[in-house]
Amino acid sequence: MNPDRYLRTFDILTLLVNHKEGLRLTEIKDVLGLPVSSVHNVLQTMVSADVVVVDDDLRYSVGPRTVALALRTVQSLDVRSLARRPLQDLAREIGDDVYLGLRLGKRVIYADRILGTQRISLDIRLGEALHLHSTATGKLFAAYDDKLAAHALADRLPKFTPHTITDPRELERAYARIREIGYSRSEEESFSGVVGYAVPIRDAAGALAAAVHVSVLATRATKAHEKKLLAAASACAEQVERLLGNFRDKTTKPEKPSPRRGA
Repeated sequence: MNPDRYLRTFDILTLLVNHKEGLRLTEIKDVLGLPVSSVHNVLQTMVSADVVVVDDDLRYSVGPRTVALALRTVQSLDVRSLARRPLQDLAREIGDDVYLGLRLGKRVIYADRILGTQRISLDIRLGEALHLHSTATGKLFAAYDDKLAAHALADRLPKFTPHTITDPRELERAYARIREIGYSRSEEESFSGVVGYAVPIRDAAGALAAAVHVSVLATRATKAHEKKLLAAASACAEQVERLLGNFRDKTTKPEKPSPRRGA
């Protein structure tokens, strides 16, 4: 097969994935800027292989073979392995300790850790359940999951530092603020002298799959460093998202720090 035909196949699939209602031949050729005959020939080959399907209105959409392959590919992805290199690059860039946060059932954990140049003496074990009311990553996952949030709000909220949120109403407001600004921050709420930040990593379906967490010494958590950190962490998260198959355009980036403690 001509190499150009391979490229056209992927171009057509990428286009159809973003149009669930399907597209007609002329619409596809207009977007891709290709001759009708070329697009038609490729589409007929794809239809015969169940890569795409065509309905009675002559609209083409993604076929069962493509869906099955995509699902098997997603299921085979190991977020920890995919995120390792981007997390290492992030730790080198900002100098702070970087973690990968994951949800396992009702638990939120750190699955990986990259030490930065600014060492923080924290005894946080990988796989240990994180508190949903005092850690940036725990709050991030709870903010985007009603069941986790309800569990946290109904549970006892132990006080670890003078800054720990212990009022369910304040915690509920913190969750709402996280959803508003798109990231989470823990301002010395679990450990005195340590500020945490968590940025979401979303999978191909747009669901929260993981989080980039950064622990920063409070003395380093200036507005300038926070802005740099959030931009770098967001770029890291987007890189992992692309590896997970999420190619959605990002129109906004979290840059502004939260004015309310606990966001």
